[in-house]
Amino acid sequence: SDACGLKKGDRVIVMLPRIPEWWSITVGCMRTGIIYIPATTQLTANDIFYRLQASKAKCIITNDTLAPVVDSVVSKCQFLKIRLMVSEGSRDGWLDFKELLKAAHSNHNPVKTKSQEAMTIYFTSGTTGYPKMVEHSHSSFGIGMTSTGRFWLDLNPSDILWGLSDPGWVKFAFSCFFSPWIQGACIFTHSMLQFEATTVLNCLSRFPITSFCGTPTVYRMLAQHDITSYKFKSLKHCLSGGEPLNPEVMEKWKSKTGMDIYEGYAQTETVLICSVCKGMKIKPGAMGKASPPYDVQVIDENANILPPGKEGDIAIRIKPTRPFCLFSHYVDDPEKTAASERGDFYITGDRGIVDEDGYFWFIGRADDVILSSGYRIGPFEVENALMEHPAIAEAAVVSSPDPIRGEVVKAFVILSPDFASHDPEKLTKELQEHVKKMTAPYKYPRKLRIKVFIGKLEIRTRIYHSCL
Repeated sequence: SDACGLKKGDRVIVMLPRIPEWWSITVGCMRTGIIYIPATTQLTANDIFYRLQASKAKCIITNDTLAPVVDSVVSKCQFLKIRLMVSEGSRDGWLDFKELLKAAHSNHNPVKTKSQEAMTIYFTSGTTGYPKMVEHSHSSFGIGMTSTGRFWLDLNPSDILWGLSDPGWVKFAFSCFFSPWIQGACIFTHSMLQFEATTVLNCLSRFPITSFCGTPTVYRMLAQHDITSYKFKSLKHCLSGGEPLNPEVMEKWKSKTGMDIYEGYAQTETVLICSVCKGMKIKPGAMGKASPPYDVQVIDENANILPPGKEGDIAIRIKPTRPFCLFSHYVDDPEKTAASERGDFYITGDRGIVDEDGYFWFIGRADDVILSSGYRIGPFEVENALMEHPAIAEAAVVSSPDPIRGEVVKAFVILSPDFASHDPEKLTKELQEHVKKMTAPYKYPRKLRIKVFIGKLEIRTRIYHSCL
């Protein structure tokens, strides 16, 4: 930090792929009291410009691939003073990380920071407006990830955890940084820029990885391969987070590997809210029980706690004492911070129910609920129903405007290869009838968009509307 002219409280955007320098830079920021802001390497010039201006970051650290993109907007960034590049080559106007590291003094006294002081800021996207800046304190991740590592990830010093996440997302902090670090476990990582199922399967069989954490989409893509031809000699614990886990994915993975998938539910603002831990009964479709130290409840619009089985907003108690592992606030946005609270609770923005055993069940984002002819429909439930049909490889459900019903359910589906040649009109009707049987009939998709792929090539897209 001395060589860069940075001091405690300065903000730095760290936009790097999964390379060892990411960890050393991030730990360096923590030790010097510099607030680091992770960013994905997939950002465009406009995305980078917005983040630099919104955060008032004094420094950006990236690689030679993205340095030209940063340079394309740098003339408009009045707050940015330092550009630092992690690469083999050099570039005009950029400091060289490797040269600075060589010249750095071996003695270093960490800056003293208090538990509630800002440590990191994550940008998170809502369904409307620009991304928000979520600030976390040193204790929020540094202590708040303890129960994540100990109970949900079930890590000990002999474990090796591979978390498939981008360094720009908070899930990376869970499975690739704080939780394993606190537990003294080892982190495995791979530099692949794009997900490749065969690479993942080869790594799981070649290396002594004991724990694996991915999204449901990752498991779904892996399960489409001949997993029985791979031997996972060390793998014993599979975890899922980042999006709701469909029961269908869990069943397919279990049938092919013999292993269960343990779900965790969290947000950029919260660290782990709910999880299914080793030893707990797995209820397919449930997100698990509240994670310490949170008091999680389902509440109504007046902040009253609802009884089991009643749908409402999933919320975390913040009064009389705000949990230390909850985000501090939305940076420069007191209105949004205030809007995230209702009575004694922080509102997650997710709708759900809790059952008699204390398991939480996800229904959908509060702002995603489809209102059709007065009925409230959660997209996730319809997606789940579609995924239970053998023809469907992937499904996404959204709201679509309708002159009579206000909104109707619209589904986008990708067919499994075995069904690519089926008559699409017959298959559409079959899928609609299937959803009617799996869930309340009014939830079926009245509009359906079918995509057919062979390998990576899309060969046919058709849209089918039903007026039934």
